[in-house]
Order: sequence, then structure tokens, then C-alpha cells
Amino acid sequence: MSRWPSVPLGELLKPSSDRVQLDPDQTYAQVTARLWGKGLALRGLVKGSEIAAAQQNRVSTNQFVISKIDARHGAFGIVPAELDGAVVSNDFPAFDVDPEKALPEYVAWVARTAWFIAICKSASEGSTNRVRLKESRFLAQSIPLPSIAEQQAIVARLNVAAVTVAKRGNAAMLVAAEVEATLRAAFVRIIADAPRVAMGEIAPLVRRPVVIDLDASYPELGVRSFGKGTFHKPSLPGNEVGTKKLFTVEAGDLLFNIVFAWEGAVAVATEADAGRVGSHRFLTCVPDPDKATSEFLRFWFLGEEGMLALGQASPGGAGRNRTLGIKALEASKVPVPSLDSQLWFDSLQSKARAAKAAQAEATAHLDQLLPAMLNEVFG
Repeated sequence: MSRWPSVPLGELLKPSSDRVQLDPDQTYAQVTARLWGKGLALRGLVKGSEIAAAQQNRVSTNQFVISKIDARHGAFGIVPAELDGAVVSNDFPAFDVDPEKALPEYVAWVARTAWFIAICKSASEGSTNRVRLKESRFLAQSIPLPSIAEQQAIVARLNVAAVTVAKRGNAAMLVAAEVEATLRAAFVRIIADAPRVAMGEIAPLVRRPVVIDLDASYPELGVRSFGKGTFHKPSLPGNEVGTKKLFTVEAGDLLFNIVFAWEGAVAVATEADAGRVGSHRFLTCVPDPDKATSEFLRFWFLGEEGMLALGQASPGGAGRNRTLGIKALEASKVPVPSLDSQLWFDSLQSKARAAKAAQAEATAHLDQLLPAMLNEVFG
């Protein structure tokens, strides 16, 4: 930042207030400020009668708008053309950018840096639940200000990089969608004429109770919802187990978290999970190796038909009041094509996971590209 003069924000940003009386019958666009420098977006379209305040502030294209409450979390940005004329509450002060000193696009890029978020945090004060931006302190903070010509060059360079990142990100999403579509199509094909067999027959529940040693510790295993796999919990000391019953998990087990099975808490235990324990809330089903595979059954349970079956087998209200019934799970009829077909599909799943992992790695690299460029430009 030492390459350019440091200028107080108050010399670039001028407070702007355009109060409008809301018409109860008119529809207004409302603005939301996304966190961590991700800019402004449409919150929604609402009738004036649905807005609690009788008046709101109207914002214009290229104004800088900041959330007093969440400024320390990077909630601010430049008003895009599509939000011109939108309304905000008093908690979102708006500022005109002095066109003779700074380009709105330049301010927008500066606002995406970690150090800009840091100065917003330093300009906020209050107790834990009432921390708010102090405008005078915010406007006293300084940012680097190159000439207009240099700002234009910086904006052009960063815009090109942003477009490139967006294109690559979209391409990665398309590849992931195509991989998933290919898997689904293959799955539908191989189960089309497959017989249906009760889970209790094809993959019965297997319990491996743990004899608790008060001096030992027991590494616990968890299952994420939405098919996101397993995770490792801290070890539980034996003297803290109490009346809790623990059961050992082995690699290849088909796992169900009975509290959240209805929202896809289904996974296959990996080699890294072997030997960990779960409470009675975790069901370990072991497929007959001559008839079915855990990966195949997991895929079915996480599909539309399988999720419906889990929902029906999990009566009760919302959240923790919905519990997967063991007998209901055992009675669920699952498609069982030939073992060769399942193994072929599992190999397809393995290739799909590898492709997704490669895409995730590439996307993670892309996510770091713009922050790295911002750091290079601004220091």
C-alpha cells in the first residue's frame, strides 16, 4: 500500500440520504449486503405495506452501501445497476463516491480485501450483541489511492481475472453436474428390472457392543447429513461414558444416524473410520457380500426413492423428533440387481468421486486466485 498516498475514506465517500415515503401498494426492491466482501445483492421484492418503516432510504447505482451491524464481517459493497432505486433501512448508510478522486469499481475491489474488512472491524464498537459501525470512525480510516488512470488499469486487470475465474468455476460446476447425471442414468438402467428385497435380508443390522474400560478412551464417529460422509469426533474417556452404550464401527459398514436419516445422514465407513465407536443412535448395517455392496445401497438411499423410504421410516415431528425406526428400516424394500452390476456401478462411483475431487481441488485453487491478486495489487 506504500506505493500510493493513503487517503481518508471521508475524502472519497460523501454521505447520501434520499428518504422516500413508502407507498403501501408499490413494490420495492430491498438490498442485502453479503458477508466477507462479496458485495450487494437483491434481498427480495416486497410491497410497501410489508415493510415495517414508513420511510426508507433509496440508493443509486455506484453508491457505496455498508451495514452498520455487519460491517465488521465484510457486509458492504457498491450498488450495481440492477439495484438502482432499491431501498434500505437506516442501518445501511449510503455514500456517493467522489468521481474526481476514485472510481466506484476501484472502491469495490478495495472493499474485497481482508485489510478493508479489518478497518471496518476497527471502526465498529459496542457490546457483543450490539457492535455497530461508527460512521465518523469509518470515514477517518484511510485506503491507498492511486491516480484515476492507475485505478482504471487496476480495475481492468482484476475484472479480467474475475471473468476468467467465473468461467472456470461455471465449467467445473457443469462437469460435476454431468458426472452426477451420468451416475443417475446408469443407476436407473441397472435397477430397472431388479428384484426388491427387504433391507433386513440383504443388509441386516450388526451390533458390536463395546465393553467399557474406565481407563480407556473411545474415538467417536459421526455421520453428516445430505450424504456428506463421516467425520471424526473427539475421543470419549471411559469414565465419562456413563450409561451410554457404544458400538464399534468397521470399514464397509453402511451407517445411518437415526436422528437425521430423513435428511440423508447415510454413509459408508472408510478404513480411517474402522475401530471408532458410535452410540445407539448410529446403525451399522452389513450387506451380504454375495448379494449387495454398501456403496450401491448408500447411493440408493440418497436418491429420491431412498430418501422417501427413509422419511417414511422416520415418523415424528421436525428435527430431533424424527427418528429412524429399526424395524421400518429393515422392512424397506431396496432394488438388488446382480452383484456384477453393483460392482460395475461402484467402480463408476469411484471414478466419479475422483473427478469431483479433482474439480474441488481446481475450484479451491480458483477461490484463492482473486485474493492472491488483491494481495499482490494492494499489498
